[in-house]
Amino acid sequence: MELLNVKDIATNKKELEIKIDKAAFDVEVNKAYKKNVGSINIPGFRKGKAPKSVIEKIYGKGVFYEDAINALLPEAYDAAVKEAKLDVVSRPEIDIKNIDDAGVVVTAQVFVKPTVTVTEYKGLKATRDNVEITDEAVDAEIQKVIKRNARVIDVVDRAAKTGDEVVFDFDGYVDGKQFNGGKAEKYNLKLGSGQFIPGFEDQMVGKNIGENFDVNVTFPADYQEATLAGKEATFKCLIHEIKEEELPEFNEDFVKDVSEFDTVEDYKADTKKKLEADANKAADAKLDEALMDMLVEKLEGEIPECMYENEVENQISDYENRLRYQGLKLEDFMKYTGQTIDTLKTQFRPQAEKQVKTRLALEYVVATESIVPTADEVEEEYKKIAEAYGMEVEKVKEAIDVEAITKDVAVGKAVAFVRENATVSGAKKAAKKTTKKKAAEPAEAPAEATEATEEKPAPKKTTRKSTKKAADTEESK
Repeated sequence: MELLNVKDIATNKKELEIKIDKAAFDVEVNKAYKKNVGSINIPGFRKGKAPKSVIEKIYGKGVFYEDAINALLPEAYDAAVKEAKLDVVSRPEIDIKNIDDAGVVVTAQVFVKPTVTVTEYKGLKATRDNVEITDEAVDAEIQKVIKRNARVIDVVDRAAKTGDEVVFDFDGYVDGKQFNGGKAEKYNLKLGSGQFIPGFEDQMVGKNIGENFDVNVTFPADYQEATLAGKEATFKCLIHEIKEEELPEFNEDFVKDVSEFDTVEDYKADTKKKLEADANKAADAKLDEALMDMLVEKLEGEIPECMYENEVENQISDYENRLRYQGLKLEDFMKYTGQTIDTLKTQFRPQAEKQVKTRLALEYVVATESIVPTADEVEEEYKKIAEAYGMEVEKVKEAIDVEAITKDVAVGKAVAFVRENATVSGAKKAAKKTTKKKAAEPAEAPAEATEATEEKPAPKKTTRKSTKKAADTEESK
């Protein structure tokens, strides 16, 4: 391969002129002949035995050129991009310029990452939410734990009340006739959940096991089944079982069962500590998001449309993976919801633009401030990804090259840099402590900043997207 020329043809768009050696081209032409000759019928020759020269005479000299160029082009293109030191963000538009005795000359038109400027990234003014955990918040959290540890007991000595779970039969009638979907046996319903038509559950309160009774209701005017909308209905019901939740008493025995603590006071103190940590984390994330929004507003530069389109495709791919983990195919989801690929692209476009701009802005900060992650920070990032995907660190390293990880860590450190150099009001000591910790450790960037925005031809494990593919591979083993 020889890179003959690189020229600007538009803003952020370049054309590479690449020469492929004649000898290498001839080798691939012969390989293409051997690969395809078995399927070519030529009168006077047994199938698969026609000489290359005869096939070329009948079908044209270039009959095998396309296969040969396709075999050589990826490596030649990658080498040319590397030699030209281009940061490509689009698929190449390839054109064959010339094929002669000197070799093959092709052109590749590509968009490159734009040169941008952030007019201001130090001294940004933002407000951080103050974190204050009240005793009421601690009690509410403890009540959640108590409820999760409740046991369900059968009730036999009283009528049903709101909050009970009842097991019952029902048979619905409209205008004296049964209707589809209006009948069930031993159906489970929690009274007060609002699962049934308004008024239905209220009329079950006070009823006993073994009691036959009618429930009279009116279907809402906007009921999903048009034939029942606005109609009066009677449901004949019979309760088989009544169940209620029995909440455990909150005491030291309970604390010992659900935690490593021995006293109620210690458990409450730990609960408060955890709530404060979660609240501080949420406040920091909200602060970072506000700062990134300001950063994007101060970004200047012409961004290629393909960067936004590529990020939209990345987001749809991620969304498809999440659906697949839930056992649902993207095409089925779109069918159920009436969505199309175009509507999905429209839906994801605003966030994609924000991600692209945020990443570019942070990369500008990285370059301007000469932010360089340490080897330990890069290694720690590999470990975090491995833990998140349940993979071995070495497997992650095979999926994502060190250059990509280094860039992501640098971007995370840029977020910390912007935060540390911002004028933040409302922050309490807890927030300052968190900031100092992040400065000492590899800082994590917001989600929109850490996703790769460029789509390079023939990618070689260069983005975090590869991690998901690697995780998928691990799952399938």
